[in-house]
Amino acid sequence: MDSTTLGAIVRRERKAQKLKQAELAAVSGVGIRFIVDLEAGKSTLQLQKALHVVRTLGCTVTIVPPLGGR
Repeated sequence: MDSTTLGAIVRRERKAQKLKQAELAAVSGVGIRFIVDLEAGKSTLQLQKALHVVRTLGCTVTIVPPLGGR
């Protein structure tokens, strides 16, 4: 997973829910510029805000540790 892939997922889900970028920004409590940058795969976005947008869309993020753990 990278920022470009995450952005594509956010864009796909937003469109599936028939939301405009401005609408997603409003319900997520972020600026439209943040949504534009997130969907474009900008790698320097604030993680907390990005996760909040993902949750607003009803998606979840799962992190799986490597096998064998540390």
